[in-house]
Amino acid sequence: MRVLNLGCGKFKLPRMYDVEQKWDQVVHLDINPDVNPDVVWDLNDHPLPFKDSSFNQIHAYDVLEHLGRQGDYEFFFKEWSEYYRILMPGGGFWGMVPWGDNYWVWGDPGHTRHISPGTFIFLNQENYVLNEQMGTQLTDYRNIYHGNFVKIWEKIDYGNNKYMFKLKAGAS
Repeated sequence: MRVLNLGCGKFKLPRMYDVEQKWDQVVHLDINPDVNPDVVWDLNDHPLPFKDSSFNQIHAYDVLEHLGRQGDYEFFFKEWSEYYRILMPGGGFWGMVPWGDNYWVWGDPGHTRHISPGTFIFLNQENYVLNEQMGTQLTDYRNIYHGNFVKIWEKIDYGNNKYMFKLKAGAS
């Protein structure tokens, strides 16, 4: 099993995982060469330096809030299209971001956007179909986004002010 650890920093093992899971290879990616990642890369640059379907899993802890800018929907969908591209079909995306309006969401000068449970509604193609059927006000981004992620788990850790989630790459 190949795993990509995005924005690994000093953490060389993914922090949310099945203890039964066995990995053949974990690729650590970070913008900071001082943490000795396998790949030095700015995640704001696309395309990512990996072939299609390179990984079974992607792990991103405390990094997504540093990428792009709040309201930059074109970057957002380009970013998630890249994650979808490099994941194998059915692959998983594990993530953790600051929760709610806690001190760190906007207190860290490096945070450029807020990720919430509602953010992932726009990554699931079925939600666009349901929007059409129900006539709701969901903005339709299908003209620029063709990936498909299904949220399979989420947890809010109020004690540590973290929102954790798992997504699965579904059929596009």
